[in-house]
Amino acid sequence: MFAKMSSDTMLKIKKWGYLLFWAAVLPLLPFSVYVGREAGTQDYWAWFIYFVVFGMVPLLDYLIGKDPSNPDEKVQVPSLSEERIYTFFLFLMGFVWLGVLFYAGHVFISNDYGWFGKLGWIVSIGTVGGIIAINLGHEFVHKDPKLENWMGGLLLSSVTYAGFKVEHVRGHHVHVSTPQDASSSQYNQGLYSFLPRAIKHNFLNAWKLEKQYLERKGKKNFSIHNELIWWYSISALFAVAFGIAFGWQGVLFFLAQSFVAALTLEVINYIEHYGLHRRVQENGRYERVTPAHSWNSNYLLTNLALFQLQRHSDHHAYAKRRYQVLRHYEESPQLPGGYAAMYVLALFPPLWKKVMNPRVEAYYEGEMDQLFRNARRVNNIA
Repeated sequence: MFAKMSSDTMLKIKKWGYLLFWAAVLPLLPFSVYVGREAGTQDYWAWFIYFVVFGMVPLLDYLIGKDPSNPDEKVQVPSLSEERIYTFFLFLMGFVWLGVLFYAGHVFISNDYGWFGKLGWIVSIGTVGGIIAINLGHEFVHKDPKLENWMGGLLLSSVTYAGFKVEHVRGHHVHVSTPQDASSSQYNQGLYSFLPRAIKHNFLNAWKLEKQYLERKGKKNFSIHNELIWWYSISALFAVAFGIAFGWQGVLFFLAQSFVAALTLEVINYIEHYGLHRRVQENGRYERVTPAHSWNSNYLLTNLALFQLQRHSDHHAYAKRRYQVLRHYEESPQLPGGYAAMYVLALFPPLWKKVMNPRVEAYYEGEMDQLFRNARRVNNIA
């Protein structure tokens, strides 16, 4: 639809498009609550936002098409990087999420949901949390200014996934696309064998990395200097607040939506690096991270929804680049759909492998031995 639009024009549209997408989607939450109550079918309407994200968005992605914009590195990137309004958008959306979270807790206990409706509401809100809280938290924790870094921790704490703040930056970005990284799925690995190891490893490794960091600084692990203690304490305060406001069901809702948000993140992690590997060099070390070690997707709608997380190749090659200046690399491995469509596909491992394995094999034609060697290393580590 926008394939022939100039890059400059699209960049101007996208500036406000990030907010416009969520301005259109988030009102669907109270809409679904109202319609469900009026029709007496609230148990079904509780799932509405989930099916919007993973049903309607994939279809709209294909109808709207690819994002034609790529900021010019010398002319546009420096000025765009300095525009503070893009950072303001992230803070605004972060606080909107916190409001949505407490509104959702109120709906959970006040609406006449049966077990099916309660489950649907948890899944819907947890999905939104995975997209907004963890995605924006991800953007913030890569930045140096303390206010941004702390906001990232707060957002991750709102879904009880603070370990991501440490493990993602010091673990995943160091070992990405190697057997040492539990967040990099291997060739022919199914989603349901990936998820348990990823969640377990990433939680434990965060504490390990923080301990190592503090020891290098000459500080004690169990002390006020351990940031994980602080962030998980904030998660506990969220749980207490939900308990005070909404009772034990509020605590249940908070913890359950956190679990769904974490699962949503890890499914996306599975998609982002599936089957890709860094080659072992003659000195026995892995090659440096390049845009070749992440799957790229350039569908416009999900680029806006995810604040350009889909331009993951550029993010891993240059982790501190701000979301508004991430570039699309046509030479990087390309996903056949946006993240929303690929999420659905990943839920069905036989279909996922049928679609993705030939793409991995074509990308690594002539060096399949390394793919299988990496898979064996993962099994040994697990």
